[in-house]
Amino acid sequence: MSSFLETTIDKFTFRVDSTCFFNGEGVWVRVEGNRARLGLSDFLQQRSGDIAFVEVKPEGTVLVFGDEFSTIETIKVDISLSSPVTGKVVKVNPSLESTPELINQEPFGEGWLCDLELSAWDADKLKLLDAAAYFEKMKVEAAAEVNRK
Repeated sequence: MSSFLETTIDKFTFRVDSTCFFNGEGVWVRVEGNRARLGLSDFLQQRSGDIAFVEVKPEGTVLVFGDEFSTIETIKVDISLSSPVTGKVVKVNPSLESTPELINQEPFGEGWLCDLELSAWDADKLKLLDAAAYFEKMKVEAAAEVNRK
């Protein structure tokens, strides 16, 4: 079961799953054995707006750390997401085709994007932020956005 780090900035509450690792743009990685599940952080999905369409690379696609693995369209912006890990896509969340808003509703739960079979986790892990480090980075970015408005 996940536990969360949580902060409220202005009128927005942001949660970070303490069991995940994160890349700098806010894609999370939850590792179980030799597989990883990927998704958008709560901060990234809130910052991006209501998600209208999601495209994830198909099963069988081999990704290297930093490769584009998904694109997301929202009312505000189109986002290209880079993979935080190296591996092969083994499952894409089938629910996102008909209900992409699951990413907004449950970013660390039913709104996951895909599962990968990991091939370089030991090396990739060194390039990622743990939950506490991402939480601090996110607080700084969220505060800066509030101050710009």
